[in-house]
Amino acid sequence: MSGLSVYLRLRMFRKLFALIQKYERHIAVASMLGGFAIDQIFFERVDLWQTQALFAAYASVCFLSILLLHWIEERAARGIARPRWRGVVPIFTQFSLGGFWSAFFYFYGHSASIAASWPFLLLIVFILVGNEYFAKYHERLVFTSILFFFALYSYAIFEVPIILGRISSGVFLLSGLVAVALFALFLLLLRLTGRSRFRRDAWRIRAGAIIVLVVINLFYFTNVLPPLPLSAKAAGIYHAVWRVPGDYLAITEQEPWMVRYLGFTPTYHVVAGESLYAYSAVFAPTALATTIIHRWQWYDPAANAWETRASIKYPIVGGRDGGYRGYSAVLMNKTGKWRVDIMTTDGLIIARLRFNVARVQLPPVESTIPLR
Repeated sequence: MSGLSVYLRLRMFRKLFALIQKYERHIAVASMLGGFAIDQIFFERVDLWQTQALFAAYASVCFLSILLLHWIEERAARGIARPRWRGVVPIFTQFSLGGFWSAFFYFYGHSASIAASWPFLLLIVFILVGNEYFAKYHERLVFTSILFFFALYSYAIFEVPIILGRISSGVFLLSGLVAVALFALFLLLLRLTGRSRFRRDAWRIRAGAIIVLVVINLFYFTNVLPPLPLSAKAAGIYHAVWRVPGDYLAITEQEPWMVRYLGFTPTYHVVAGESLYAYSAVFAPTALATTIIHRWQWYDPAANAWETRASIKYPIVGGRDGGYRGYSAVLMNKTGKWRVDIMTTDGLIIARLRFNVARVQLPPVESTIPLR
């Protein structure tokens, strides 16, 4: 290689690094969106080894890139020049965080429970705004460290039940302990790579992590978030459900357009002595076995309270892409508001079906459909 070629290559790299440094925040946002987009293409199931490997890669890259940037800035504070490639480091951080958010959004958003996805939609907006707002290094160190803890915690919520092969509130709390332990190691290494600068920001990082810990637990135990890694792939109320070889069939009545397209609460028209059926397909990772409950509740207007009319349990085994399918039936001897909670034995709601019941003399127009 000639001296001129080497010179031209060095000049090209200098220009590239100068551009990266100039547009660092914009590139960081773009890289986060890139990680988000890639996951939407390649993610399928949380328990596949490819997905687990990608989660581990995101965690490792985020872990190392934050530490590396902190080490560079610590040396710069002592008068040591920053390397030209310094601007590349935040891109790796943001790409891995974007991959995390995409994964969580995918697995929450593919649940039948709308309440499972809105916190992450709100979080994505907050992260994108934060990347523009927290421009200074100290603010970005705090911001990305807290986001990293959020990612670790969310990752542990998926991973620990898969490893243990069971799910419960105790397993969820254990997931929190795993995330806290890993984050404590991260903070220790931050301190070792840049003691003076870390001391300035340590209390804000710890305070932010505590807030994340409290919020996630509050969301989990108040049923804002579903009991991951369980998710409802399909759920509905029908006039009849039965199993045939390799499939489930159901009888349904025609839904008004307001129910079908706008999500209004459906009304089911039943004759005297008729039962309604609740169907659910709940995804669980391979080797995870648990019990699902269909809790049927009727709203008593006189008492202004929900009255449990039946709680029907059945076991599920993980592994099926579309979820483990099951159904329950309850006699409709009350009209008015009803709901069916599809939940765990700990009382954590995977999905909720709301509907109204009206008594009629003749059955409505019905059709038979396959259930996925």
